[in-house]
Amino acid sequence: MVSGQLSWLGGDKLQRRVDHPQHETATIADGEVTQQRDGKSPRHFSLKRAPQLQVLLDSFVALLSGDAARLQQAFEIRQGGDAVGAWTLTLVPRDARVAKTVASIRIDGVGRQSRCMHMQEADGDLAVDLLGPLAAKMPAEPTREALQALCRGKP
Repeated sequence: MVSGQLSWLGGDKLQRRVDHPQHETATIADGEVTQQRDGKSPRHFSLKRAPQLQVLLDSFVALLSGDAARLQQAFEIRQGGDAVGAWTLTLVPRDARVAKTVASIRIDGVGRQSRCMHMQEADGDLAVDLLGPLAAKMPAEPTREALQALCRGKP
């Protein structure tokens, strides 16, 4: 299990800081990824080599900046919700090359607050990011079931 923080730095810039199991910082900016691990030299590579990171960048920037056109350009969008204000937004990559890596991204929310982002990879792996204040509620030993309950706003 990896824990840390994902930050939008404005524009097309994201930074992911990992605190556990090892300290690492990865920054996406200007079409390049820079990865820095404690005690090692920084590693740089083109964003073109990591299409799943481009999808992550596009989804975050479009969502956080309210750029619906950019979101629709990159993804097929499915919306769902219920009577108590819980909602989901599912993004399916339009680009077949990207879909070979990332099957979908789902954002869960309640009211006006995004709670979680789930990135379902094509190989079956699932990454769950707790967003905003919910991130501080990460269980000490998270399970898929516990994370899903948190994401849906259930105790």
